[in-house]
Amino acid sequence: MISTIIPVYKKTDVFLKNLKTNYPFIKETEIVIINDDPETSIKNLLKDYQVKLIENKVNLGFGKSINKGIKYSTKKFVFLLNSDVILSNSSFKNSIRLFDEEKNLFAVGFAQTEKNNQIVGKNSIYWKNGFFRHKKAPNIFFGKTAWAEGGSSIFSKEKFLELGGFDELYSPFYWEDIDISYRAWKKGYKVLFDPNILVEHHHESTISTYFSSKIIKKISYRNQLIFIWKNITDRNLIFSHFLLFIPNIINLLLKGEFDFISGFFSAVSKISKINKQRKNQIKSYLLTDKEVFNSINEK
Repeated sequence: MISTIIPVYKKTDVFLKNLKTNYPFIKETEIVIINDDPETSIKNLLKDYQVKLIENKVNLGFGKSINKGIKYSTKKFVFLLNSDVILSNSSFKNSIRLFDEEKNLFAVGFAQTEKNNQIVGKNSIYWKNGFFRHKKAPNIFFGKTAWAEGGSSIFSKEKFLELGGFDELYSPFYWEDIDISYRAWKKGYKVLFDPNILVEHHHESTISTYFSSKIIKKISYRNQLIFIWKNITDRNLIFSHFLLFIPNIINLLLKGEFDFISGFFSAVSKISKINKQRKNQIKSYLLTDKEVFNSINEK
């Protein structure tokens, strides 16, 4: 019924420690592990576990690795579990009943405890001053969420593949989960948050180890722009984005956010691919951007 997909990039000590903790809770699922470090095999480290291992010959990044693992999986649902996420039980299996109750359900996101013991996982989106914005939802009650986080959520495999999986334009990381969830919303599917499923997740603990803050900011800004240019279709939102673009750049530069410039040019370099993806996607959209915003943020 469930395939557990675990991407691994270096930090094998953390991965193995957490796998040992998590294995009793996921051993009855099909476990697919994707090693994204082509320089080091982890095959011999997994001899005590019943898993399917994919070892990438080149580094693919988060989205591409997940897509590869999901295509390799055989079950109806896919549980995306980052190697830095710790489970305390098998409550994630309870989310299956939600898919039975709601046929248009795309994914279920879980509550996550951060390093500071803050509970996150439910998200909100909105449009402000020409840019798509996102933030933590004002509550952690059960209900709609803007996106299911790629490190600890369960998805309908059929719908995930129908949407084309994580968009590889965002490689190596960031915004893949926001993007596919948003595309799911625009196609008329739903994404829910279940606070009764709680995991421990220290966000960015892997990324910040191997990428400088400057590179992370550049990629984040680049992918924010890719998301807007690829997904936003309401004319008034598009108009406000370009009308306010220069003032937004000036404002960011005054705040010292110089990495936005490199992120902008990096996004521009992908414009032909962005336009191609945009044309393919909008054919299946049933909801406008405003309808999605209103649906997600309604009380």
